[in-house]
Amino acid sequence: MKSQKTRNKILLYFGISVFVFIILVPIYWLFLTALTPRTQLFSVPPNYFPDFTFDNFINLASQVPFLSYLTNSMIFSVGAVLVSVILSFLAAYGFARIEIPGSNILLFALVLTMAIPEIVTVVPLFQILRNFNMIDTIRGLILVMGSVLIPFSVWVLVTFVKRVPVEIEEAAIVDGATLPQVLFYIVIPAMKPSLVTVTIINFINAWNNLLYPLVFSSSIKAKTLTVSITEIFQARTPYGRPWELISTLGVTMVLPMIILVFVAQKGIVSGLTSGSLD
Repeated sequence: MKSQKTRNKILLYFGISVFVFIILVPIYWLFLTALTPRTQLFSVPPNYFPDFTFDNFINLASQVPFLSYLTNSMIFSVGAVLVSVILSFLAAYGFARIEIPGSNILLFALVLTMAIPEIVTVVPLFQILRNFNMIDTIRGLILVMGSVLIPFSVWVLVTFVKRVPVEIEEAAIVDGATLPQVLFYIVIPAMKPSLVTVTIINFINAWNNLLYPLVFSSSIKAKTLTVSITEIFQARTPYGRPWELISTLGVTMVLPMIILVFVAQKGIVSGLTSGSLD
């Protein structure tokens, strides 16, 4: 019996090790390429421990307006998160607490919009933004991305709102609390893990989004870091495409997300696996 358990543990750890290896090798290669001088990048055989340099980061800043793109990406991601989380929370509360005919059908229709490919909505969204003079603006990108994130956010938050005992809210209202006070002092604190999880997931999705910034922005004032990857990819060098700059930009985009997920991993797991009340 013990030998069987030992073999199962060995197989489990082996499987986990293979999975981790598959995940970490591309990340290692990305960082390795970003820190490798261009002259050593295509050496044969490959040099897995080259003379590390930060010149690629300096060259990147000279090739694209990095700080402007970084600022745009941060404003775009934070704005999209605020729009999506606030509106989704209010919508989820309405779906969970207000009983109206056809509310389940309406919720299902909202969730079903997640199945629509983003590319299909580009033309109508472009026309809407053009009519409101929001083409090539951060606020236009925020509204588009925020609206795209709402269906998923509502779908997740409705379940957690329903897990908050309605009796607590009714008791607070009997004691004289208003609806905003009930939301801020009872519902939101009880849903903190789920709200944190949705916020982080939405931020990552907005940070990594390429389609909308690529289609709806045309100048430095609205382009994000994801768009700069396409610009660098079009450049040519004696060694072909500037893979070291592409990897360097990839590192600048991936590293903040790795740090964010590492710091907030407990909150993410708690929000996805636990109830709204501890």
